[in-house]
Amino acid sequence: MKNILIVSGSFFPVNSPRSFRTTELVKEFARQGHKVTLLTVKNDEYHIPFENEFGVTIKDLGPLNLPDINLNKGARVQKLGKRIIRRALYQLFEYPDIELMYRVKKALAFEKGYDLLISIAVPHPIHWGVAWAWREENPIAKTWVADCGDPYMGQTLDSFSKMFYFKYFEKNFCFKADYITVPIKEAKKAYYPEFRDKIRVIPQGFKFDDIEIDPADHQKNPVPTFAYAGGFIPGGRDPRAFLEYLTSIEWDFKFIIFTKNKNMVQPYLERANGNIEIRDYLPRKELLQFLSGMDFLINFENKTSLQLPSKLIDYYLTARPVLSVSSFEIDETVIKEFLFGNYENQYKFENMDRYKIENVCDQFLNLCYMNENQCKV
Repeated sequence: MKNILIVSGSFFPVNSPRSFRTTELVKEFARQGHKVTLLTVKNDEYHIPFENEFGVTIKDLGPLNLPDINLNKGARVQKLGKRIIRRALYQLFEYPDIELMYRVKKALAFEKGYDLLISIAVPHPIHWGVAWAWREENPIAKTWVADCGDPYMGQTLDSFSKMFYFKYFEKNFCFKADYITVPIKEAKKAYYPEFRDKIRVIPQGFKFDDIEIDPADHQKNPVPTFAYAGGFIPGGRDPRAFLEYLTSIEWDFKFIIFTKNKNMVQPYLERANGNIEIRDYLPRKELLQFLSGMDFLINFENKTSLQLPSKLIDYYLTARPVLSVSSFEIDETVIKEFLFGNYENQYKFENMDRYKIENVCDQFLNLCYMNENQCKV
């Protein structure tokens, strides 16, 4: 059994891909009998019961003092001003996530003797903090794996490129880490060539057995009813072309959107005459149960092959057909097929066993064993 330290800025009960990544790894390593310690921003209300249930140790990174800038309050001009300020602070200083670098470095000063350390990004200051604390003469763990859900300097979804000086932060953690893990093979291209030999592909993982959904229980809705759950990115994971089409047709339908990015959908609500709804996120299990009652689900494709939405794994677990829609050029014929109950052109899921958390944890452990054997040689 291994002594494992996981460092993450996001954990249960937060609804985000990196929170799910962290939570599933902690639970599965503990189920397998490993000694697991998690460094995160601790919430006693949720995390003390979690520790008791799974037999893990959760240590606190401490309260984060840098406030985010709320864009939902104020007049239109005020919102625009705050949006500009937030973007400038984020671009120049990685604000407010940069605080995590200091918090992680400070917390790791008291940690040592682990077999495996897994740091989880985004946000990438988690990796930067580990690299700041990591010393060759006194490493925190025998093996450090830097897990990257999304690339940083090589990202292509954001409209703005990262400032040049952040490359030194990225190169520092890439140099010190034993391995860098990414969810898909294509993501390797987003990292500096000199570190690509360290990159391994380990996808997002979930405990499939925790989701009890029987496809036979599904009943067709009175009107075509479909849903999307997740964020939007202008020019990247962009719903506007699809919404333009939906608001131009005369058939009845119901499109339910679970998202925090309401501003991209809001202009279409009035034109949709009640056919489009925006809702707040639900806890993951509750959301999956709800999605399993849809006739089909919507996936908005990224404009890049370097990133793959982890929501597709959740969609698979709902046992519902998936309509994958381009953000730029929609296929009206396929959309009409789905609206009339023909799912022949649904998204094809392949090799889904690789997303089982048991297999994902085994891949991390194999990196640990490989590194130990290399050190012996």
